[in-house]
Amino acid sequence: MAAAAQLGNLKEEATCSICLEYFKDPVMIIECGHNFCRSCITQSWEGRDGNFPCPECREISSGKSLRPNRQLGNMVEMLKQLHLPPVKPPEETLCEKHNQAQLLFCAEDQRMICWVCRESKEHKTHSASPIEEAAEEHKVKLQEWLLVLKKQEGYFLESKLKEGEQYKTMRNKLRTEKNKIESEFEKLRQLLKENEQTLHRRLEEMEKKMTMIENANITKLSNQITALKALITEIEKKSEAPAWELLKDVRSTLSRCNNVKIQCPEMVVKHYKVMVTLDPDTAHRELLLSEGGRRVRWTGTAQALPDTPKRFTLYRCVLGSEGFTSGRHYWEVQLLQEGSGWEVGVAAESVNRKGGITWSPEGGVWAVERWKGQYWALTSPQTPLAPHEKPLKLGVYLDYEGGRLSLYNADSMELLYSFPQAPFTQRLFPFFWLRGGAELRLV
Repeated sequence: MAAAAQLGNLKEEATCSICLEYFKDPVMIIECGHNFCRSCITQSWEGRDGNFPCPECREISSGKSLRPNRQLGNMVEMLKQLHLPPVKPPEETLCEKHNQAQLLFCAEDQRMICWVCRESKEHKTHSASPIEEAAEEHKVKLQEWLLVLKKQEGYFLESKLKEGEQYKTMRNKLRTEKNKIESEFEKLRQLLKENEQTLHRRLEEMEKKMTMIENANITKLSNQITALKALITEIEKKSEAPAWELLKDVRSTLSRCNNVKIQCPEMVVKHYKVMVTLDPDTAHRELLLSEGGRRVRWTGTAQALPDTPKRFTLYRCVLGSEGFTSGRHYWEVQLLQEGSGWEVGVAAESVNRKGGITWSPEGGVWAVERWKGQYWALTSPQTPLAPHEKPLKLGVYLDYEGGRLSLYNADSMELLYSFPQAPFTQRLFPFFWLRGGAELRLV
């Protein structure tokens, strides 16, 4: 076994990486030391006036500095006398167009190419790297997605458990109520028989309806978990596969990963919705809050309010009264009047109240805005958004431990934007910025 492996290595060393045959008139590039058939390397450099890249390591030679490698040529002749065929790569790694080894990965087209393809007009201006290097980069991306998907699986499993516990409690309450009714009507059965039967039918209908809803929700969660498990298994297998197999359809795999929602919106609304009120001590003087702090509008007229350290004085902003340092929380904002624009999201406790604000997570603001008819995520630089429908009500979901803020169109539960995962280190408050004529209401 060891001898066969050594012989295989020897055959591989005697094979040209361009034509995949035994070396013919082998020459060595002086700068990097790699060997090729003289005709192969000459053809690879044909048409170049200045820089000459090595087909294996891409090191640039200032001139066609080639040196005959007679020792390698002698070794090849001895191998030929043993009648051993050169080492051929798997069929999957050969270029269909040029029948050459696919040693490079085109970043723009996301596929493997050979050196002839690399020098063609189609790929000459593209960024390309050796397949082993590209495979390592994509393996890192797949591993990152693996962590996200496993966390998503945990979300669904937790939601499924909560659904089961909730319906179990409801069912127990119904059964207790049913037993209580039976006990009470036993005493008056003759007089209240008709009423007893009516109430029984109503309870049974409620239980049937509840069971139907439970089964539908549990089935939906189970299907989502099954799909996630299949995708996770596929990625785990790909991560251990050879480079050519990992890269063969990596675009499709990454596309399916991108299509996975970060969190099931229905579960978010059901389990994590909280009541948010506005903090009048933070409101800019031109913002008028309703009693109870559930509504705010831009008036354009400054009110006689004390200038407290918490109050915004430059921008027409207001924060929620409740701050969060842990847990998952969801609230909704009705856009009553959009005015000339608005921003909705969360802000860190340290956000500047008296002067300029850096409108990005680096400045302590995670938000989505509407400005001049366009929607933007306040990243650095800003990310343009293109919702399928104009959002009239926004859903804000904060996962503090998960380091993620997501905003939805609350009517369709379309994900507008989810900020890249990053740890939160400060208390976060619901954040609102109103421009001319805007009016918002917390629902």
